[in-house]
Amino acid sequence: MTAYTVFVTPEALDDIRKLPGHIRQRIRRAIHDLAAAPRPQRSKALDADNIPGELRRIRLERWRIVYVVHDADHVVDIIAVRKRPPYDYGDLSALLERLS
Repeated sequence: MTAYTVFVTPEALDDIRKLPGHIRQRIRRAIHDLAAAPRPQRSKALDADNIPGELRRIRLERWRIVYVVHDADHVVDIIAVRKRPPYDYGDLSALLERLS
């Protein structure tokens, strides 16, 4: 199996930097693991139209890592790390537009 390259958007990097230390380490480890397995068993596909790739999320306690898998290029783009609640995925279209 070919390893994927993981890119973190500047917005997601800002999200990660604001996290509490213990959560930040767990998020970084989960992101690192996406290079070997971009669809871990605990991930879930999200509905999105007209994007080149598969939109997914991983849940770590109350935190969500939202990312896009591009199988053709073997790339994973991390687009957001958010706390839920209050995060309701309402800004996904804006995040995906910035990714293009």
